[in-house]
Amino acid sequence: MKIFKFGGASVKDAASVKNVTQILQSEGTENTVVIISAMGKITNAFEEVIEAYYNKTDALSEKLGIIEEYHKNLMSNLFDDEDEIYKEIDILLGELSWFLARNTSQRYNYVYDQIICFGELLSTKIVSAYLTKIGVENTWFDVRNYIKTDSNYRDAKVDWELTQEIISTKLDASKLNITQGFIAANDTENTTTLGREGSDYTAGIFAYCLDAESVTIWKDVPGVLNADPRVFTDTTLLEQISYEEAIEMAFYGASVIHPKTLQPLERKEIPLLVRSFVNPKEKGTSVTKGTRLVPYIPCFIVKKDQILVSISALDFSFMVENNISYIFKKLHDYQLKVNLIQNSAISFSVCIDNKFNKFNEFYEELKTQFKIEVQKGVDLFTVRHFDDKAIESIEEKGNSLLTQVNKETIQIVLKANENN
Repeated sequence: MKIFKFGGASVKDAASVKNVTQILQSEGTENTVVIISAMGKITNAFEEVIEAYYNKTDALSEKLGIIEEYHKNLMSNLFDDEDEIYKEIDILLGELSWFLARNTSQRYNYVYDQIICFGELLSTKIVSAYLTKIGVENTWFDVRNYIKTDSNYRDAKVDWELTQEIISTKLDASKLNITQGFIAANDTENTTTLGREGSDYTAGIFAYCLDAESVTIWKDVPGVLNADPRVFTDTTLLEQISYEEAIEMAFYGASVIHPKTLQPLERKEIPLLVRSFVNPKEKGTSVTKGTRLVPYIPCFIVKKDQILVSISALDFSFMVENNISYIFKKLHDYQLKVNLIQNSAISFSVCIDNKFNKFNEFYEELKTQFKIEVQKGVDLFTVRHFDDKAIESIEEKGNSLLTQVNKETIQIVLKANENN
């Protein structure tokens, strides 16, 4: 029993869809569940539809037209004009139009989930139909009938007991099955989504419920590298990572695998493989129980455009628990993600991510009670399993503002040199 997950980049055009089908034929099409994301950047396109619809702008029709044209152009390179798939796609687009015309809810997260799901529904219908056209027998199914969640739209929690019962009793896992990632449904049959890295999580859910032999996530890279090749010129493929190490790396911001995907796999010791759909013969990276890292080398994680904030009491008194507790509450209130903490007797420093652009509100509220020093546009480098050479390679990139070291990890906040 194998679980394969293909992301949007792997099905971005007709040639990519053909490549996926070749991989499936090469790997074997029995006892396999294939989870597929929306094609290319279509999730972004659907988010533009959501914004236009929710804000009642005149751009809605144009945004919908872009999505329809994208899929039908792609299909024209895979199918004949009279093929049944065109009717199936028109039905899905009709369902979307029906929702847009009939919906009365003003809840953004609910509306988001009911619209965004069509990206995955469209992509899986097309891939399934193409497999059938070239003679590869497969079963398409709607994942919303199998994965059940609560009603926390955009970040739904899985009802594991019910999901396990449905998947284990209703799914014929002996065949090649094609389904969607990221989406699910609640007890009223409304669509929900699984939050960040939701398609990978879908793969983890099916693997757990089916006691799969392995999960393979197909990417456009050779596997998991020890550093981002866009930042570092010298990178090394990590052949093996332990579950624990992968979770540690994800905690510090590495785009390895999200911990929520790993947790169900770790419970049943199901290996996770990260392989290249560009070079599918290559072995890639395995995430398993056992040796933490092979090869055992420094791993670099970079977070760009951070804000370094140093906070101290106006009267130079100690920064004690009640001060720090108050600051953390405000960081939470303003959705500021903390990536590093360091405190001394009279100051408390944090390196934060201002993803939701609420830092200025946070600053205005706290400046009346504390002395605050701010440095924007800094970079946070984290090195797992560091050595002297690794530290030197970071420090030469800029002016070190703050360093924090523990047994296996060093974090350095830098103001980058202009030529970097």
